[in-house]
Amino acid sequence: MTVGGVLRRAGLRGAQFQWLSAGSVGLSIGLWLRAKTVDQDERGNAERRALFVGLWPSLLWVIGESVRREERGGRS
Repeated sequence: MTVGGVLRRAGLRGAQFQWLSAGSVGLSIGLWLRAKTVDQDERGNAERRALFVGLWPSLLWVIGESVRREERGGRS
């Protein structure tokens, strides 16, 4: 059983993960811009937070593709 199969059976769809991927890009940009508004002591943590969220899109996109493959009826 694959991760895509488990998520598919849980009721999640590939498109949902792809929208989450796009949303995490926006969230990362928003956090990065916000990091520029905080004082110097907090800026490092705010920038690291933005970079951490910036790592999510590719993972979410690949999970979405795995779920889509399961939606189509198996491996492609």
